[in-house]
Amino acid sequence: MSTPLVEVRGLSKRYPVLGHRGDRLAALWDVVRGRPARRHASVLEDITFSVMPGESLAIIGENGAGKSTLLKLVTGVLTPTSGSVRTRGRIGALLELGAGFHPELSGRDNVRLAAALHGLDARALAEKLPEIEAFADIGDYLDEPVKHYSSGMVVRLGFAVIATVRPALLVTDEVLAVGDEAFQRKCIRWLDDYLAGGGTLLLVSHSLYHVRKLCRRALWLHGGKLQAHGDVFEVSQAYEAAQAAKSAVEVADEAAGQPRLPGEISLEGFRVQGEDGDGPVTLGQGETLDCELVLHSRDGRAPVAMLGLAHADGTPLYGVTSEMEGVAPQSLGDGRFSFRIRFDALPLLPGRYRLKAGALDAEGLRLFDQRERDLVVRGESREFGVVRLPHRWGNP
Repeated sequence: MSTPLVEVRGLSKRYPVLGHRGDRLAALWDVVRGRPARRHASVLEDITFSVMPGESLAIIGENGAGKSTLLKLVTGVLTPTSGSVRTRGRIGALLELGAGFHPELSGRDNVRLAAALHGLDARALAEKLPEIEAFADIGDYLDEPVKHYSSGMVVRLGFAVIATVRPALLVTDEVLAVGDEAFQRKCIRWLDDYLAGGGTLLLVSHSLYHVRKLCRRALWLHGGKLQAHGDVFEVSQAYEAAQAAKSAVEVADEAAGQPRLPGEISLEGFRVQGEDGDGPVTLGQGETLDCELVLHSRDGRAPVAMLGLAHADGTPLYGVTSEMEGVAPQSLGDGRFSFRIRFDALPLLPGRYRLKAGALDAEGLRLFDQRERDLVVRGESREFGVVRLPHRWGNP
């Protein structure tokens, strides 16, 4: 069994709070006495994971979740408050913009320093330098001080060094978010080749497209704590659903916003896949979705059933009523009516959605009752959007 390149056990990082007069002196006194700061902010709490050779792990989460701090702890830029980090092999890190470069030195001199830190001697660097120059592609700026560089040029130079050294473990923090499109494509091609050759990647990115393209596992941080860890599709889809739910506009249900007429029309049952209740429903991508609505009408006239699909953020995706399609319900007696609707090979992409069932009057004018259930579509897909459209590649 191979040995992990990264082993993180019970890792925590806290900083003293220095927002009030006297906090700095108190924090210094706590350090002198060898005890934790009395007032502190926790950035990471009890993080445990490992990365095996050849694996690709993405770290995702909102801004302030602790992602960059975790990478700095892994690479030794910061020391943990508690817990441990153990790494093996040569590490290449692309963290904060310009980190490791001296602004007063030229790009070429910074390349020499970086190469020496990675263990390259003068002869090896002389052989690699043309490759670094070609990859960075910054022309005469290579001999200019780094302080004159744009943010994209700094990333180009840093990535060029890493690409030439090919470390056993590459640690990157949003490096693909900086630079022009052509350079991003070059980086993606290099990363694909690096991973195919057995390289190991630890990636922080807000781009779930790059996360799913480059990584096989993901770790979701929330508020400095480990929220989820596992298959990249499952974790990234859970994170995406949580983000969508958070950004949803909180608007009262249409039924709740209007005076309800109890008993005139009511939604007595809403079964999905044969099961009632309020819990989420889970489907595999492309599976059949089967719904049954049981409505009660006080005057005995057949009511109108409505079923809608919305994204987790509230964006409407599809809606239909029985009246639109001239569907007659099955009478169950005593003013109760059953409606069945089935979606064969549901085309939704993996993600979290909302099923909305409604009960309208016989004319389909007023909504009297409504119920909702979460729908989770599982699967592995790198496609964009919410639905999968049938298609084929090639000549007609």
